[in-house]
Amino acid sequence: MDTRRLNDGDSIRRRRKCRVCQRRFTTYERMELGLMVVKKSGEREPYDREKIVRGVYTACYRRPVSTQRIEQLVNEVELLLRSHESREVSSSEIGDLVMQHLRELDEVAYIRFASVYLSFEDIGRLREAVEELMQQKQKQNGGVLPHERRHPE
Repeated sequence: MDTRRLNDGDSIRRRRKCRVCQRRFTTYERMELGLMVVKKSGEREPYDREKIVRGVYTACYRRPVSTQRIEQLVNEVELLLRSHESREVSSSEIGDLVMQHLRELDEVAYIRFASVYLSFEDIGRLREAVEELMQQKQKQNGGVLPHERRHPE
């Protein structure tokens, strides 16, 4: 019935109608990256978009982040991976890209993802990550954290 390109041509949406039952079906097709992911252990496996999607969804659980924004984040990460010169990419490089995008999207989701991805060994390392995030936020706001701003009464 209909075919449309989405995400600057990275994916295609096809709408079909069954000739027998007359029901409509929609499918989405994505271009394969053809990347091999090199894990910390040295093991290699084919790139799997769904692993990133699951990790980001888990980090954003019960956060005010739309499904559309999560998909956009994963698309942005894939766009950066597509421009990678090598056909192999380390899992840590993928994790770093996801963390950079999550930091901008939602701070709590960023800390959740970082706690799993960086395998914090103790609460001290988690505290360091939160303090680092707060320092960056303070720099962005001219030395004042958002909760410290005084509002005229």
